[in-house]
Amino acid sequence: MLRSRWNWTAWVTALALLAPLGAQGQEDAGGAPTFREGDVITMDRLDAIRPFLPDEFWSNRDFFFYEGMQMEIGPFYRDYSSSDAYKAATAQYGGQARIGPDGSLENYTAGQPFPMDQIDCKGDPQAGTKIMWNFDYQWEGAGADTAYYYSYWDRGEELPLYYEGTSKTVQLSHRPEPKILAASKGDLFRGEKRKTAFGIEVNAPFDARGIMVMTYRYKASDAARSEAKNDDTWVYVPTLRRVRRISSAQRTDSVSGTDFTFDDLRSFAGIVPQYEWTCLGEMEMLAPMNSKVKAYPYSKDHNFGPYGLSYADDRWEMRKVVKVRMTPKNSDHPYHHKDIYIDKQAMNALYSFAYDQKEELWKIIWHNKRWSEDNLTPDFYPGWEGVEKPRDNRIVSDMIVNVQTGTGNRIEFWDNKGTPYKSKGKVRRYIDVGRLTKGR
Repeated sequence: MLRSRWNWTAWVTALALLAPLGAQGQEDAGGAPTFREGDVITMDRLDAIRPFLPDEFWSNRDFFFYEGMQMEIGPFYRDYSSSDAYKAATAQYGGQARIGPDGSLENYTAGQPFPMDQIDCKGDPQAGTKIMWNFDYQWEGAGADTAYYYSYWDRGEELPLYYEGTSKTVQLSHRPEPKILAASKGDLFRGEKRKTAFGIEVNAPFDARGIMVMTYRYKASDAARSEAKNDDTWVYVPTLRRVRRISSAQRTDSVSGTDFTFDDLRSFAGIVPQYEWTCLGEMEMLAPMNSKVKAYPYSKDHNFGPYGLSYADDRWEMRKVVKVRMTPKNSDHPYHHKDIYIDKQAMNALYSFAYDQKEELWKIIWHNKRWSEDNLTPDFYPGWEGVEKPRDNRIVSDMIVNVQTGTGNRIEFWDNKGTPYKSKGKVRRYIDVGRLTKGR
């Protein structure tokens, strides 16, 4: 069951791009929940939450719900609105961004490109595209800084293949902090052409230790497909003692040994204009939104259920959600479509469901999150100049289930935070591709 180590380097790259019944069922359900904040849902009470879960999720509930689970019902519609800096940028630049040819984004500076309260899901044919640009530019602090643990699961058995290490993402443009906006319209460095830079290092297992990755995503990726620039990725491979360049043409391929494609992280980590987007409706949904769990790197002992792929033993909350369908423009894409359920306020994904070319359900992807303002651990996510309170509801774990094979993967990064480096000099040194080989 062990897979190629080299293919993991491609998988590692994907980390940069670190409800109810279905839409119709939810809209028809119409009833008020029979549970309330503070309730604990166990196996004998599952029918109470069925109207607030997607159909596909409920049909495959054996992966997720199990005897002994203790699902705590948290607050209904808690305020997870973004930082004051992001809100101010949204107000300042609201109405300037527009959808260009091929679903591209034009004239965007900072904040939320298309304020959600102004999007008409049913009446605006561009609603789905606007929502996905909001998703792409959701508030995520100044990037990401985390340790990760990646595990493989096969019908409830954790396989001996795993990876752990550290990763960082730096937001290089469209930053909302007032000082950066005033100096360079959101660019961290003058004349910046990149959106983000992402680095990762593998620390274990021993035979993969020392693999390092750097990925750039460019502003030009927001353009129409004919003008867009794809990501650049470099990998340092210790056994070769050299840096290799990875093709970005494989983003829609399943990485060997995993059920993820490169673009499946956070439900969608791809390039928006490469897909058609349709808003399918709005609904209320129950989902994990603010974990009470302290798993990796705090602990490796948390119970994720008999399949190793469940957040049922945690806190779930009622949320207002929009459902968007992704349809690939490329005919050779492995998915016929993917349906993504997105929180209307926090703008992160709750669930997504990928269908194969026969239009049969293939993969379920879902996530847990953590609220920056709750002190689950001390000094988790400090503020910085221009952002006194981060107010960031950010994904801290991804899970994927291949319902056709019973296999899946769990990625844990529960310490994920978005506080920036203390100086631009440190940023420059970190994102320099030459760093991959220095001292080795």
